Amino acid sequence: MTGYTMLRNGGVGNGGQTCMLRWSNRIRLTWLSFTLFIILVFFPLIAHYYLTTLDEADEAGKRIFGPRAGNELCEVKHVLDLCRIRESVSEELLQLEAKRQELNSEIAKLNLKIEACKKSIENAKQDLLQLKNVISQTEHSYKELMAQNQPKLSLPIRLLPEKDDAGLPPPKVIRGCRLHNCFDYSRCPLTSGFPVYVYDSDQFAFGSYLDPLVKQAFQATARANVYVTENADIACLYVILVGELQEPVVLRPAELEKQLYSLPHWRTDGHNHVIINLSRKSDTQNLLYNVSTGRAMVAQSTFYASQYRPGFDLVVSPLVHAMSEPNFMEIPPQVPVKRKYLFTFQGEKIESLRSSLQEARSFEEEMEGDPPADYDDRIIATLKAVQDSKLDQVLVEFTCKNQPKLSLPTEWALCGEREDRLELLKLSTFALIITPGDPHLVISSGCATRLFEALEVGAVPVVLGEQVQLPYQDMLQWNEAALVVPKPRVTEVHFLLRSLSDSDLLAMRRQGRFLWETYFSTADSIFNTVLAMIRTRIQIPAAPIREEAAAEIPHRSGKAAGTDPNMADNGDLDLGPVETEPPYASPKYLRNFTLTVTDFYRSWNSAPGPFHLFPHTPFDPVLPSEAKFLGSGTGFRPIGGGAGGSGKEFQAALGGNVPREQFTVVMLTYEREEVLMNSLERLNGLPYLNKVVVVWNSPKLPSEDLLWPDIGVPIMVVRTEKNSLNNRFLPWNEIETEAILSIDDDAHLRHDEIMFGFRVWREARDRIVGFPGRYHAWDIPHQSWLYNSNYSCELSMVLTGAAFFHKYYAYLYSYVMPQAIRDMVDEYINCEDIAMNFLVSHITRKPPIKVTSRWTFRCPGCPQALSHDDSHFHERHKCINFFVKVYGYMPLLYTQFRVDSVLFKTRLPHDKTKCFKFI
Repeated sequence: MTGYTMLRNGGVGNGGQTCMLRWSNRIRLTWLSFTLFIILVFFPLIAHYYLTTLDEADEAGKRIFGPRAGNELCEVKHVLDLCRIRESVSEELLQLEAKRQELNSEIAKLNLKIEACKKSIENAKQDLLQLKNVISQTEHSYKELMAQNQPKLSLPIRLLPEKDDAGLPPPKVIRGCRLHNCFDYSRCPLTSGFPVYVYDSDQFAFGSYLDPLVKQAFQATARANVYVTENADIACLYVILVGELQEPVVLRPAELEKQLYSLPHWRTDGHNHVIINLSRKSDTQNLLYNVSTGRAMVAQSTFYASQYRPGFDLVVSPLVHAMSEPNFMEIPPQVPVKRKYLFTFQGEKIESLRSSLQEARSFEEEMEGDPPADYDDRIIATLKAVQDSKLDQVLVEFTCKNQPKLSLPTEWALCGEREDRLELLKLSTFALIITPGDPHLVISSGCATRLFEALEVGAVPVVLGEQVQLPYQDMLQWNEAALVVPKPRVTEVHFLLRSLSDSDLLAMRRQGRFLWETYFSTADSIFNTVLAMIRTRIQIPAAPIREEAAAEIPHRSGKAAGTDPNMADNGDLDLGPVETEPPYASPKYLRNFTLTVTDFYRSWNSAPGPFHLFPHTPFDPVLPSEAKFLGSGTGFRPIGGGAGGSGKEFQAALGGNVPREQFTVVMLTYEREEVLMNSLERLNGLPYLNKVVVVWNSPKLPSEDLLWPDIGVPIMVVRTEKNSLNNRFLPWNEIETEAILSIDDDAHLRHDEIMFGFRVWREARDRIVGFPGRYHAWDIPHQSWLYNSNYSCELSMVLTGAAFFHKYYAYLYSYVMPQAIRDMVDEYINCEDIAMNFLVSHITRKPPIKVTSRWTFRCPGCPQALSHDDSHFHERHKCINFFVKVYGYMPLLYTQFRVDSVLFKTRLPHDKTKCFKFI
């Protein structure tokens, strides 16, 4: 305490020591403060700088936060643990990142493998499909090769008897001549082609007596006939014309018989000869009565029972139009069905047998015994009673106002001139034809003339007398065109005629018009019918119709066809198997020289008859005279192509009952080279296309530097003789398929549309199947027909500017259809498509088939076409009305049927929702 006090008081004793101690404490405090300041301030700065410098250094070993070899900074234990944890996590993260990248790489590789597998599967499917097609086609080719390599039977050796050959043993009775005992089949082998030799009448004495018109018409038609040959040594048939004679020449039977037996190829009995006696007048002489004709056939319009040999001789129609064609404008139309008079008859009987009314026996007693000789008086009384009753308007006259025509005994003579008789028949629904009262008179020229005139103007014939032999009766079905009533039923005739419905009456009138046009109207039809009758009897097939020889225009090909957007856009429609073979023609029908029931069956109302008048086409198993289709025109081919079920197999095999088939495109063009080339390019790659036939309708040939596209099939450029729209339907010999796709050079159709139309046509081969539909309409104010192209639910025509049809119709259009129609097409340079629709509807009595909703098919950018002219529709109105006059009625039929594929997904406008669409 003392010291302390002293120190506080600044004592003297220990003052130095105290100061020293105080100074030392101050220094120590300052040093401590400075040291703390240095530690607290500069050391963190230096550490921060040092750490920053180490992190930015390039050496990996000096990084503090990265992996380090040493642990300089981890001087404390928990720092070391944290560092280890950090390094472990970092390594795991790096490993996981490496594994993720490796997995991503493996996933990418697997995705590539999956895509490669998918492609390989698709390629395998395509290869499998192609292999199946190749196998199928190879099987067909193998079968065809096997059929070709099979040994064929050699043709029979044709026997040609010498001129002095005695022939067959003569029959005991000349009237007993039939084919089996009076016809020499050895001269007419099945493969002979039916050669016919026609005698020149001018080389024989009776030739100078013949009517010049008849002789000239006969010679003209004989020169143009396909069967006529000038080599008499190989002839199957020999034809000689003996009448009609000029007036007032009379040829005695003995003189005519002597001249017949002097014919160079008569061979003692005249076998295989046909003696033709044509009549132009109702009183034509029966030249061959009491003339021994031996084994020669007789063809004439008048026969007595004593000279007619059934199944051997031929009853022919009179030759009314000798050197002139019928005037279709003068023929009345077939409608209205009912005319002014229910029935008419005009005639006068010059000489008759004893009347049945003069006998004491009653009608019933007469029927119990022998039939009376003559019912004419009973007929007169009955018909007059019907006229007086006025139940129906009828006209019967049994006395001519002027001198009646000459006629045979017991025959009703014609009254007045031909023009007057036709005017009355035009007003008659039925025309009565009373057969001769003599039962021994089988047929007379007067009856044949009445039948001819009735059919000509559309009056349905009513033949009173079942014993009569109508022309070509053993071949024609007369019950479809006429009524044959026994004379004892004359009292029931009125009831029978009233009971016929309008539809039946119209069908009979239409069939009668057809028979008249085909077999009676001209000298050509009569001569062709006579030959067809004999050829059908001896079972020789008809010769093929002549095809139009195509004069090809040379052209250069090689231009690669481009790809059109419309062509490439086929929607979802599978176009079927890809063709692996070059184009092939439809197999030709090989007739086996046998006749079956199908050769005599006629399925269409307007078919050209039950026997073979016209030659057959090489593409149709039946003759054009039969006018029908038996599924396919290449014979009986194996059924295939569809397996049913879901329809997938059916579609893949093209469908139908014919597994393989192609079609030919026929394209008409006129000096539009650029448009034509574009249209041809759009056909590139079209399946089932066999060939393209370009009908060059211009007299100016194509440009020499024009390079035609290469579309994978041949392109034939055909030169025509004149500029005519009828050339579109010529049966060119270059067309080797049954199916023809007629298409304009400016038509735009997609491949899927064409293929769909082809499939539909294969299911309806007798119809026109196409895209642009049109219809006809009746103009009430003007009482005429109109052509209408407006959109409608109904249609009656399909324009052939884009339509399929059978080649058979090209023959009918070019060779059978009335020439007046083709002349009108040439006059207007229009209406050929309407004419084809008229023809097909007339033959089939069916409307065309429209496919898809497409109504127009022309390209919008093409040059001006004929259809754009204002007069185009006026001309088509005139064409329709003219065609109706030629046919005698309106053959076009309406339909609301349209075939669509669901793949087209057609959208109908609101104003057309009531239209029916059949899928």
